[in-house]
Amino acid sequence: MSKPLILALSKGRILKETLPLLAAAGIEPLEPLDKSRKLLFDTTLDNVKLVILRAVDVPTYVQMGAADVGVAGKDVLLEHGAQGLYEPLDLDISRCRLMTAGIEGVTPGRARRRVATKFVNIARRYYSDLGIQAEVIKLYGAMELAPLMNLADEIVDIVDTGNTLRANGMAPRELIADISTRLVVNKASMTVEHARLGPLIERLGQAVAERRQSDVTS
Repeated sequence: MSKPLILALSKGRILKETLPLLAAAGIEPLEPLDKSRKLLFDTTLDNVKLVILRAVDVPTYVQMGAADVGVAGKDVLLEHGAQGLYEPLDLDISRCRLMTAGIEGVTPGRARRRVATKFVNIARRYYSDLGIQAEVIKLYGAMELAPLMNLADEIVDIVDTGNTLRANGMAPRELIADISTRLVVNKASMTVEHARLGPLIERLGQAVAERRQSDVTS
């Protein structure tokens, strides 16, 4: 019997929005994910198992071959790097924007800036491409505090509604990337397991297309 395909899912909002797509593709966990402490789950397909991970760990598991397929936000993939990964499908869920932001009405320096973010690699590439010398300060949360406490001139962060920025007297500035959730596949697995992965990707693609059509008609 061949080993099961391992599908790595990101915890949180992405997980909640991914599960209906998987169900439409015929893949459902055999027990409720929110009522178990397990991290590896059997599914309705004998040859597919689900593993639930922190979003930032998904690309590593797929890249190193511990998982064959993964679901992760484009922000995480841009920060991690795409070496060893195929990105065959945009799942079109958990959409948001990766942006710079700062105190409203304050103009940032043109040549040098202090930037607070958890997206260190993205920020360094972005400011370097603009010819701006950036001191990048890594934070793990409450980014909006950094400009307010004079720790940074601006931040690089995910913006959804923008309500948190406005509540703290801040405003979005420049768009770095539009973000959505992507399906990624280990390159070696894509070659060795193509007979099984191909139909899986096709079914998920059909589920995404049906969801988009439903959103248009509703």
